[in-house]
Order: sequence, then structure tokens, then C-alpha cells
Amino acid sequence: MKSRTAERASADAMAAVAAYAVAGSLLASVHSPGLGLQSVGLGAGAVVIGGAATSVLRRIPRYSTPADRVTLLRAVLVSLCAVLAVPVLFTGSPHDPLLVAMGAAAYLLDAVDGAVARRTGTASAAGARLDTATDAALVLVLSVAAAAGIGPWTLGIGALYYVFLAAGRFRPHLKTPLPSSAARKGIGAFQPFALLLALTPGIPPAAACAAPAVAFPLLMLSFARDVVELERRRDGQHGLSGRERRAVRPGPPR
Repeated sequence: MKSRTAERASADAMAAVAAYAVAGSLLASVHSPGLGLQSVGLGAGAVVIGGAATSVLRRIPRYSTPADRVTLLRAVLVSLCAVLAVPVLFTGSPHDPLLVAMGAAAYLLDAVDGAVARRTGTASAAGARLDTATDAALVLVLSVAAAAGIGPWTLGIGALYYVFLAAGRFRPHLKTPLPSSAARKGIGAFQPFALLLALTPGIPPAAACAAPAVAFPLLMLSFARDVVELERRRDGQHGLSGRERRAVRPGPPR
């Protein structure tokens, strides 16, 4: 049984990579001018889908769930968005409407994988990490696409999550899970929505700038609040005895 489960997980991960390789190559050949930009776009997409596939393949024991398959589909869509978005950053040309369509599909499917996990009773910390990484990749890719038309400051929206992860390498307590927060989830969900709105064809320039301009400070506020809370918890635990620190349990995953 374990062998079949591992084989299914490997097949799911490799199917996602293969789907990207075929669709991404086709997109790049049709939409990206020049071999250099095609390679850059395909490389960016490969990083996204490679990270998602590796997340599944590195599980011990190796497994995948119906919700993971939905998330892998989202990762394929995000990777294809990267194929279209990254070259635009260098050329400054208008983005393809197909990017918005695929980005919107990836955004809407975010509500599906969680529902599938709950319905099938297969929710897990590994699945949550894969989902979070896919969400972050979508925001980063959309921020890259928006940068060409709105300004490079939108890259900050996509980069902030990765800055937080990098900070955790130097201050490990920043990796401590926090209790679930409706405000955090709402602000996180607003980021791709705001960027998709800004990228939607026909949106007036003022409205296109306004949505990310609201989303960015909200995101900074959310991360700042989490950092303050984690620092406060760290300082509080320093004042506890060893027995008391062992009794402190972290909250559920982000």
C-alpha cells in the first residue's frame, strides 16, 4: 500500500511537470519574442512547478491527496503565467489577456483545494505548505506582470513573503506558527485579487494603480503585526523556566 501511495505521488508530481513542459513550451513559442526571452520565461515557470513537485516528492512517507492534485494544477497555471509575465518585465510591452485568465483560474481554485481537503479528510501541514507556496508564487508572478504597466513598486507585493522567509533563517523564531487569523487570510486573498484587477484589460489607469496601492500597505501591516507578535512571544518565553517553555505549544499552521 505504501509503495502504491508513493508511486501515485510521484506520478502526480511528474504529470504536473510534464503538463507545464508541453503547455509552457507552446506558450513561449507563440507569445515570447526571441529565444532569450522564451528561455527566461520558461525558466521562471520551471522554478515554480519544480518547487511544487519537489514539495510532494520530498514528503516522508511520500503521498499525495486529491487536494494536492488541485494545488498542483494551480501550480501549473501559475507557472504558465510566469512564462507570459517575466518577458513583459524586460520588454515593457502590454501583457497578454491570457495571463489574466490563467491567473484568475489559479486564484479561484485556491478555494477548491482547501474544500477538497476538508471534504476528504486529508488536510495536512504538508498540503498547507504547498498551498501557501503556490499562493505566494501567484502573487509574485502577478506583481511582475503589473510592474511593467504600473511601476516596479508592485514587485514589493510579491517579494514580501520571501523576505519574511529569508528573515526566518536569521531569526528562527519567525518560523513559529501563529493561530489562524481571519484578517491575515483576508489580506492575503486580497493581494492576487488586487493585482488581477489591475491587469484586467479595459481597467482605467487610476483604478489599476489604486487596487495594488491599497493592497501593498495592508500586506506590510499584516506581516509587521505577525513579526511583532512573534517577537513578543520570543521575549515572553525567554522569561520562562525550561519546564514552562516546554509546556508552550505553538498554534496551528499559517
